[in-house]
Amino acid sequence: MIYREHYIKPVRDFYESDLIKIITGIRRCGKSVILEQIMQEIREKTANIIYLNFEDRRISSNITDEDSLISYVENHRKEGKCYLFFDEIQMLDGWQNACKTLRLYDYSLFITGSNSKLLSGEFTKDLSGRYVAFRIRPFIYKEITEYAKELGKEVSITDYLVWGGFPKRFEFDSPTAQRRYLDDLDNTIILNDLMRRYKIRKENLFKKLVNYVLRSNSRIFSAKSIHDYIHNEHEPCSVNTIMKYLDYLEEAYIIESVEQYSTKAKKTLRYYMKIYDADVSFNSLRCPDNRFDLTHNLENIVYLELIYMGYDVQVYNNGGKEIDFLAKCGNKNYFIQVAYSVADDKAYTREFAPFKNIDNLSQKILITNDDIDYSTSTVRHIQLKDFLLMNCLAET
Repeated sequence: MIYREHYIKPVRDFYESDLIKIITGIRRCGKSVILEQIMQEIREKTANIIYLNFEDRRISSNITDEDSLISYVENHRKEGKCYLFFDEIQMLDGWQNACKTLRLYDYSLFITGSNSKLLSGEFTKDLSGRYVAFRIRPFIYKEITEYAKELGKEVSITDYLVWGGFPKRFEFDSPTAQRRYLDDLDNTIILNDLMRRYKIRKENLFKKLVNYVLRSNSRIFSAKSIHDYIHNEHEPCSVNTIMKYLDYLEEAYIIESVEQYSTKAKKTLRYYMKIYDADVSFNSLRCPDNRFDLTHNLENIVYLELIYMGYDVQVYNNGGKEIDFLAKCGNKNYFIQVAYSVADDKAYTREFAPFKNIDNLSQKILITNDDIDYSTSTVRHIQLKDFLLMNCLAET
């Protein structure tokens, strides 16, 4: 497995700290591997390490609550500073209290979890200023190419646009095996985990909402618009139920919502947002007859790459014309349009029109899969194949 320095570097500064290191992200994005890589670094100076994976039944069946966890740690630690690594700790009842207790003593504590509730509620309220959080995501394209090289394979951009970046899939040689793995992962993450965790009783309603939302990535939504679709096309439901289900998906890192800023209203529109899938395979698995939605998946991919690069991202409504992204980093603003192609005249006009009235102090960027350079005197065109290898938008 490749060494993911991008994620490990910011954690490294806190190896010796008594702050709890919380590593979160969607299931199977590589959190456990990163935890192992951190342990390898720490093993170079000490063997005083305890690792527990709470997805392992041999662990979870014997350590069942906070008292048994604390007892296990005290009985297995060595003298001196001890480093604790708890993988998927949200599986354990009372894990919050155990962590709060252990951090008071001579431990450096690392925990992972696949639910954003690790970062909410009484736990983080009580620990305000006593923890640091790090978000891990599936592979972006640069990581895919590095891992593929390690495996002796090649992965095309189109493959990335269709099947995304869950690390494990690249270990399988055939497309059929990869799809089977992703299908099982989809069922585990979205249906089994969430329906069990939140005790969802309206199973059909939940499945219909999930399929609709994940198949409709990179589009502007409101809870009411989703409600109206589900209500009219399928079955009665309330807006509150829709909002609750969307929260579940976001808490499990399955979707991410991005706010829209309106120049007309001069504010962020709280009730309208774009939804992006954590991995575009969630869209592709729901496409019939291999008619994959490359256009919206491409925008979704650009969003994930921008986040990886460190940009704060909003959707920008320029007087009624949507600009896909306003990406900010420091004092730099980038207005970005994304399209699969602008070779067609209508597509060219549609994608360039929203840039009108944007001052030239901010860089205007068009990202497409075209091989022809469509740059103008005011708009910089970046070909997708080049964008995916960039570390920041300032590169030329």
